[in-house]
Amino acid sequence: MQAINVAAICILSNHLDTLSFYRRRATRVNKMKALLCSLILGLLVASQGDAQIDASQFTGRWLTHYIAADNVEKITEGVPFHIFMRYIEFDEENGTVHFHFYIKKNGQCIEKYTSGLKEETHYAIDYAGHNEFQLISGDKDYLIARDLNVDADGKETELVGLFGAGNNVDPKHEEEFRNAVRERGIPEENIRNFIDNDDCPEE
Repeated sequence: MQAINVAAICILSNHLDTLSFYRRRATRVNKMKALLCSLILGLLVASQGDAQIDASQFTGRWLTHYIAADNVEKITEGVPFHIFMRYIEFDEENGTVHFHFYIKKNGQCIEKYTSGLKEETHYAIDYAGHNEFQLISGDKDYLIARDLNVDADGKETELVGLFGAGNNVDPKHEEEFRNAVRERGIPEENIRNFIDNDDCPEE
């Protein structure tokens, strides 16, 4: 009889240990689930923050340093994208962007203004055809942007530009610009230097 009691106690003890093990395991699983949910929520919040960058922080005076295009004829002197930028205004409240710049034709600087409307992923601009203008990166000192132009003949041209707040841009931003050019399949020999040839009015 005593042996039966001891056996019963052992069986009960083992059963309790098993329940305790599963409880501990369930607790760990629940903690892992909670941690995973927190991580996912954090990533979602971070991605929403990135998607809601206020472009108005980039409003100001900008000078063209370099432009690259897969169709280099679009950025030679005398054509619409041989651009010497002066000012860009990003109006987030009204969803617009405004550009003030010069182009050169026969050695003469011609003042230009154009505007666009903000869409989900870019600014739609009517200038020498239809354009999808998009910011890539930037801060108070530099701005990298890309533009997809479709001209009146339906020809597409991919352009990437590097703009600076002053006459000099940090070499690391120049390299970032060159990376953006390569990522879009534009040959590096299609990069044109504008800052060293800018003799148009300052304003």
